[in-house]
Amino acid sequence: MVFKTSKIEAEAAEEKKRSAKASKPQLKTKEQKEILEAEKVYREGITSIKDIISPASFKVEPRLIELNGQYLTTLFVINYPRYISVGWFSPIINYSSPLDISMFFYQVKTEIILKQLKKKVGALEAQLMADAEKGAPRDPLRETALRDIEKLRDDLTQGTEKFFQFALYVTIYAKTKEELELLVERVESIFGSKLVYSKRALYQAEQGFNSCLPLANDELQISFNMNSSPIATSFPFISSELTSDEGILYGVNRHNNSLIIFDRFTLQNPNMVVFATSGAGKSYAVKLEILRSMMMGTDVMVIDPENEYKYLCDAVGGAYINISLNSESKLNPFDLPRATEEAKPADIIRSAVITLKGLIRLMLGDLTHKEDSIVDRALIETYAKKDITADSDLTKVEPPLMQDFEEVLSGMAGGEDLVERLKKYTQGTFAGLLNSPTNIDVKNQLIVFSVRDLEDELKPLAIYTIVNYIWNIVRSELKRRILVIDEAWWLMQREDSAKFIFALVKRCRKYYLGVTTITQDVNDFLNSPYGQAIVTNSALQLLLKQSPAAINMVQKTFLLTEGEKYLLLEGNVGEGIFFAGTKHVAILVRASYTEDQIITSDPRQLLEIEASKKEFDATLATKEEGE
Repeated sequence: MVFKTSKIEAEAAEEKKRSAKASKPQLKTKEQKEILEAEKVYREGITSIKDIISPASFKVEPRLIELNGQYLTTLFVINYPRYISVGWFSPIINYSSPLDISMFFYQVKTEIILKQLKKKVGALEAQLMADAEKGAPRDPLRETALRDIEKLRDDLTQGTEKFFQFALYVTIYAKTKEELELLVERVESIFGSKLVYSKRALYQAEQGFNSCLPLANDELQISFNMNSSPIATSFPFISSELTSDEGILYGVNRHNNSLIIFDRFTLQNPNMVVFATSGAGKSYAVKLEILRSMMMGTDVMVIDPENEYKYLCDAVGGAYINISLNSESKLNPFDLPRATEEAKPADIIRSAVITLKGLIRLMLGDLTHKEDSIVDRALIETYAKKDITADSDLTKVEPPLMQDFEEVLSGMAGGEDLVERLKKYTQGTFAGLLNSPTNIDVKNQLIVFSVRDLEDELKPLAIYTIVNYIWNIVRSELKRRILVIDEAWWLMQREDSAKFIFALVKRCRKYYLGVTTITQDVNDFLNSPYGQAIVTNSALQLLLKQSPAAINMVQKTFLLTEGEKYLLLEGNVGEGIFFAGTKHVAILVRASYTEDQIITSDPRQLLEIEASKKEFDATLATKEEGE
């Protein structure tokens, strides 16, 4: 009985163990599920790389894809001409619109190609022999194909050529469907101009997009049989070159470290505009051009608003002329250019009157139609008072002064208010600027006019008068010259002065003059219609670092790509984009050590140079005393 009970207890214990073993896997599986669910919840709260790079929206249509509000489509190339030139792909690479380009190369074993070409040769030769036996006329297409295949067989056998299947895809981006269709037409027309036949991915827009991602996945699989030489013509890494056999060095091409050597007088016009923020190196670049242009025999005239060109002028032995109320150097706005054989006195006087009317408007403010007419008659009578008429010999006349104009104006009906407004320039605070005979007659390769010591109100008047004086010199003697107008936005503030500068820029080519216009206030300059026209009439354009406030205006004016836009926003001092005609490259302005010491505007460097100079003079004086 005891044994039986023990047996029953033993069986119960065994059953309990089996139940415990059976329940453990179930418990384990449940725990695992809970852990997996917890991990899943945790992972959903973690930002991964995929979350960062993936688009917010992606809509696939038969002909295009809508990606984050942008529209894109893919073109693929299916055929090439028999002959294709090196660099034919350059217009697509340099196209000023966002593009993604993918190239896939699938090498084919030479023995396979040679076997196929051998069959093709046999078929062509048999056809040509059959035509000859029948007396049929020769077939130039088959004969040309036979020669091409035989040459390719030779090149493949000798190892000078390899054979590939080549796939070329271009994905185009646009903000609207209409803009996308327009860009597709333009890119297809560029392909067509090279006799390259392209098609648009239809019902494969997603595969086309994926094929142009930097993942090396060719999902379109549309290739063309081609050997090494023609494939090499599609080489995508083509740098823009901007150099010539003559001219001066402007800087280094940042694309390929080649030199940018150019002669501005070989372009359709020799004018130049320089746009940059303060401290970006615009004056440094222009001073470097001045120094190197003088080495080529070019005369240079500079209007300097901040004494930035003083050290350069002294270093090369130039003439530095300070124009201010208390300065001994004076300019008479009534001066006439020296008469030339082809210019008639009447035309010269008429041109002088028109220029002076612009100056009077700057001095007196806006004029009514009646006042404008009075000023016009007064200017003509002012010249006549000094016997300067259409019949005069302009080489022997003495030009009038501003006070002569005031006297004539005071004797005319309706001129009383104009006389009162004019008196501060003849008798009042500003009398020392525009009411004296010209006492400047400098013959020097470099002439710098400084207007730093003038009040801001007078700077536009002084610059206008200086430019007019220079224009008179230019028209009197034909010579290769450059005129630099620094901080030109002073003149863009008023319509008359802006119109005068525009007329100068437009006409200067005939007189062998190149005008360089520099400004840091880009918005004010480009918002003026004359500023836009000056840019259009300047074949050379230098853009250095820009401010975020002005970059959109600059991008629109110069048709910059997004990459070029960020280059101008993030570039260092002396880095930018150099335009010459239709070409442009990324530039780094670089000077030698000696040039840098002459043209630098950095106050720290200038103090160091001045200290070194004083130390040298002191050492020299000590040495002389010792001797």
